[in-house]
Amino acid sequence: MALPVPAPEPPREIEAELPPRRRWRWLRYRNLVWGGAVFVALLVVTFGAPLFTHANPLAVHPSATLLPPSSKHLFGTDELGRDLFSRVLYGGRYTIIASLAAMALGVTTGSLIGLIAGIAGGWVDMVLMRLMDLVLAFPGILSALAITTILGPSFLNLILAIGFSSAPGYARIVEAGTLQVKQLVYVEAAASAGSTTWHVIRRHVLPNVFSLIVVAATTGLGITVLSVAALGFLGLGVQPPTPEWGSILNEGRQNIQLAWWISLFPGIFITLYVIAVSIMGDGLRDLLDPMNA
Repeated sequence: MALPVPAPEPPREIEAELPPRRRWRWLRYRNLVWGGAVFVALLVVTFGAPLFTHANPLAVHPSATLLPPSSKHLFGTDELGRDLFSRVLYGGRYTIIASLAAMALGVTTGSLIGLIAGIAGGWVDMVLMRLMDLVLAFPGILSALAITTILGPSFLNLILAIGFSSAPGYARIVEAGTLQVKQLVYVEAAASAGSTTWHVIRRHVLPNVFSLIVVAATTGLGITVLSVAALGFLGLGVQPPTPEWGSILNEGRQNIQLAWWISLFPGIFITLYVIAVSIMGDGLRDLLDPMNA
């Protein structure tokens, strides 16, 4: 007599579980999302300033000096009666443009020097990197201050000073990455096969060091904007009456006890900008890191 065969159990759905590192990988991108959101918001409110305020940032109103924040003047007024809300929004344009332009100049110059040093090697690498070390021996803000003092205070000279003073840091990063890429087998094979130096740089070196450049540029942008604001605070950037976050801070320094709002609000915007780009840099580093794939 045949024994009864038990009915097969219905198939259970197998839950597709990802490894913990892949399952929670998206959480690392929150830094990039939140930092990018704050960064974009700052761009919108500064470059779209006419949409948020109709006040002239240069208009002087002697009867409305040092008014505290109110519904009419959201950020109050300064010692000349100028609307601080409009000055902070319009002044952010100069600070953001100067920081982005100085960062782009520093990245371009430093990357070019680093690529040349890494590809050429030998005495060329030694000479260029020792020159970069010589510049790095001085604090970046001190070098920018010296350059701006020599060239004279202006918006263009501010960008040139901060850009060239930040170039050595990017040069060191790109040079180190280039030396590592040069030792890869397929790069050496391409060079041995007769590929030109430009072809090797364009097809093999740049794609491998690009992530290093992006992360370094994003992270260094926070330091750059602090340098822009510092030189503006010292009167070596945009000249009055044109508003700029650093120069507005300097204006509020003289009345810090009577009108605290003059220094508070541009300081808040600078802080938000630095935090946003720093968080973006952390997010980009996690995104571009192959170990997090």
